[in-house]
Amino acid sequence: MNASKPLISYKDVKAGVLARILRRDWPPGALLPTEEALAQDFGCSRATANRALRELARTGIIERRRRAGTRVALSRPEAAMLTVPLVRDEIERAGGAYGYALIERRETAADAALAVRFETAPGAPLLFVRCLHLSDGAPHQLETRWIALDAAPAAAREPFERVSPNEWLLTETPYDRIEHILTAAAPDADERARLALGPGEPVFVIERRTWRAGAVVTAARLSHPASRFRLISRTDWAA
Repeated sequence: MNASKPLISYKDVKAGVLARILRRDWPPGALLPTEEALAQDFGCSRATANRALRELARTGIIERRRRAGTRVALSRPEAAMLTVPLVRDEIERAGGAYGYALIERRETAADAALAVRFETAPGAPLLFVRCLHLSDGAPHQLETRWIALDAAPAAAREPFERVSPNEWLLTETPYDRIEHILTAAAPDADERARLALGPGEPVFVIERRTWRAGAVVTAARLSHPASRFRLISRTDWAA
């Protein structure tokens, strides 16, 4: 008996379209395929494709005009989000099979140190998520993240069991300011075990904060096995 094919949701289509925009299959100003063409491409209904495009238009990534079609936005306050890679796409473009595992998810309150990072008062509600991204079954990135629930309240309803915080935030909560701090560091015991590091192997760490409308949305520590990680950065989005 043949196994039934999994249903394609609007979130799947939304993530797929976003990935193609991020890798510039559809550059700024490009006309996107019609809903009918996208539905055929992704194997979903036209209504599913329509909802995916409506959601992307709501975040400003694409622009939809009656009788003029749907285009990738040329300029917008959220353009800075495109400097944050979609980890799934990053791995698949390198030829790896993407895997994802949720390690921990819990609501918490900002202590004094987190209050400084989030530019808020101690006790502000946060969501803590730790997960592992894999390439061909090998650890690629350990994502340790806090999300401000005041800035992104919908995160409280997302279990993050199937979709990573990286992917969810890119598609659901665009932002207009990003801070990156890049360092090489000695791993702690948890990082060493989860990233399967060799003796004396350091981690390459990206510490990232993002803002929207003046409020910090998220703060993350992204740890990678230093001997297996390459960082390639290109910025050529139309101003």
